[in-house]
Amino acid sequence: QVQVVESGGGLVHTGGSLRLSCAASGRTYISRVMGWFRQAPGKEREFVGAYDWTTHDVHYAASIEGRFTVSGDLGLSTIWLQMDSLKPEDTAVYYCAVRTVYSTTYDEPGLYDYWGQGTQVTVSS
Repeated sequence: QVQVVESGGGLVHTGGSLRLSCAASGRTYISRVMGWFRQAPGKEREFVGAYDWTTHDVHYAASIEGRFTVSGDLGLSTIWLQMDSLKPEDTAVYYCAVRTVYSTTYDEPGLYDYWGQGTQVTVSS
């Protein structure tokens, strides 16, 4: 089993920044990818970005438009999501997830095996 815990959410004004953290524990050696998703009220869960531990590549959703940065530290089994130039439409619960299987698809929630409880990000206008 892998436990996933997110932190760092909060309330910020439009144009502000937040940095989310996600730490995995337990059988972290089975982790291939750690990713960020978000879900706004009434909407489906949406891919934000992911860090591939095998290739050390980072993959982003096109909608992020370069405003967010995903980084990671394999030794700490931790990834971060730096969010800049935040907009009200970024308001959502942000989830971190761990994937243990190999795939070149990063944006499909169903491919991730372990999920955190989520952290709320609210951007006021």
